[in-house]
Amino acid sequence: MTPTRQEALALWKQYNESESLFAHALSVEAVMRHFAGIYAPDEVERWGVIGLIHDLDYEKYPQEHCRMTEKILQENGWPEKDIRAVLSHGYGLCTDVEPVEDIEKVLYTIDELTGLVAATALMRPSKSVLDLEPKSVKKKWKQKGFAAGVDREIIAKGAERLGMSIDDVIRETILGMRTVAEEIGLKGNTEA
Repeated sequence: MTPTRQEALALWKQYNESESLFAHALSVEAVMRHFAGIYAPDEVERWGVIGLIHDLDYEKYPQEHCRMTEKILQENGWPEKDIRAVLSHGYGLCTDVEPVEDIEKVLYTIDELTGLVAATALMRPSKSVLDLEPKSVKKKWKQKGFAAGVDREIIAKGAERLGMSIDDVIRETILGMRTVAEEIGLKGNTEA
């Protein structure tokens, strides 16, 4: 059985202190929960936990990303299907675990995209995801120098795996991130 959110959060905090990495974990968790509402309404909690824990090893073991997460999750008795889902987000980069299940395809697709959405929101006068529209993200998508660390090719491949347009994936990602806008520092000031 998938560990609870509290258990996942406690484990995450054993290996991480970075506030920006925590904001990313919360963003991915929220977007995973949002997409679970579309793909697997009875698995919202599991999808959220997978999103929260996906970068468990990144702060302490960036050179062994995903490999250390696999080891840590195994040592903590996590189910193999959950470990596989987590590992799939590194497909082609640091793992050979191909995203096949919907949960894996979504995680693979939106992991990078949450960074682009956050960076775009911070460029707005409101500094908020609450009034961010997909067209603004799409405009920044085309500027290769903007959020250059975001691998747009992975997002595009992921959207294709999901059978969704990039615009739709961006829209759903924004909607998911809006649910945690305050916790991730993107509530901003929409009165601006």
